[in-house]
Amino acid sequence: MRILLLGSGGREHAFASSLSASAHCSQLFIAPGNAGTASCGKNLSVGVNDFEGIKNIVLSEHINLVVVGPEDPLVNGIVDFFQADEQLKNIPVIGPSKMGAQLEGSKDFSKEFMQRHGVPTADYKSFTYSKLEEGYQFLETLNPPYVLKADGLAAGKGVLIIDDLNEAKQELKSMLGDGKFGKAGEKVVIEEFLKGIELSVFVLTDGKNYKLLPSAKDYKRIGEGDTGLNTGGMGAVSPVPFADAAFLEKVENKIVKPTIAGLVKDQIDYKGFIFIGLMNVGGEPFVIEYNCRMGDPETEAVLPRIQNDFAELMMATGKQQLDTIDLQIDSRFATTVVMVSGGYPGNYEKGYEVKGLDKPTESIVFHSGTSLTNGQVVTNGGRVFAVTSLDDTLQGALDKSYQTAHQINFDYAYYRKDIGKDLM
Repeated sequence: MRILLLGSGGREHAFASSLSASAHCSQLFIAPGNAGTASCGKNLSVGVNDFEGIKNIVLSEHINLVVVGPEDPLVNGIVDFFQADEQLKNIPVIGPSKMGAQLEGSKDFSKEFMQRHGVPTADYKSFTYSKLEEGYQFLETLNPPYVLKADGLAAGKGVLIIDDLNEAKQELKSMLGDGKFGKAGEKVVIEEFLKGIELSVFVLTDGKNYKLLPSAKDYKRIGEGDTGLNTGGMGAVSPVPFADAAFLEKVENKIVKPTIAGLVKDQIDYKGFIFIGLMNVGGEPFVIEYNCRMGDPETEAVLPRIQNDFAELMMATGKQQLDTIDLQIDSRFATTVVMVSGGYPGNYEKGYEVKGLDKPTESIVFHSGTSLTNGQVVTNGGRVFAVTSLDDTLQGALDKSYQTAHQINFDYAYYRKDIGKDLM
């Protein structure tokens, strides 16, 4: 089977690693990929939103399966593009339709979906600039902190949590009136703050059947002790110790089943991953958000625990045959420590030479923001590596990840040294 994987981050290197190890994968292409994915298959310099360029690859390379990593091409309708094309319509694409991707592409759409199908979530209202005064009035009815979410995609940076009412009003005006998040913030969802412990649950669905993948907890803030600016993710742990069997049963019955049933009822074509961001509020699960793809860096902690042939799992999803798969999960802990460029998530430099990747390690080093220059791996992004390790204990896995991170060197490298400590 000839497979095309779209994307270029750590999530895609994890996908590429699992797909290339499959007995069913004869050739793997990654567009555009990074220095890490180059060791799993052939990188192609085509962007994830260049649908015509992707079509040319699929036809010229006789691709049998397309796996979509990031959200952008899904929200932009790549699945619909394939289905509308006579030459492409029979090639399975792992990812939801444009309508399904609105679960991530529009906070307002996803909140309406949850409300319609009885999925527990925080109370909310949505506002545009013409309703700014009503937005102020709604904020006054809430207790702090105040949660403001840009409706559209804002690269993970469109959520503000503010303690002061006047500051919340100023930020609402900044989002709606001053274009703080551009087009993504033309509508803003204001919602009740949920106090609890956050975690992520991942679901793979073929549109009628589903498989619950391992849970994970990620660490968003740049600074230790969860301080500083939000990032794309500084680390992850799977499984989540506080998400025991009883809690996950509640998640499945109260959230996963109504979500899948809702997709069927609304006739939304969805063959792919659903990332469910949850809050555990006193033992009860509430949905914070849906994403229409796997998370990053959670993927780097979740995929190494999946023992099934990954290409077989993807094909079963594409053919609506997930009910034939017996999902096998490694019981060990997986921990991921993300190494970033100094200055991230603000301004940072690229092009620094990386050393230490050839040293012996018990970890898996996934490339997130790297490229090859004259055969040498150099930094090419804010998040550069995701270092993942497996062990029977959480501490053992963390020790391995940190030992490997210490061996990898590039100028101004930084990583948090407290990943997983809150779970001990």
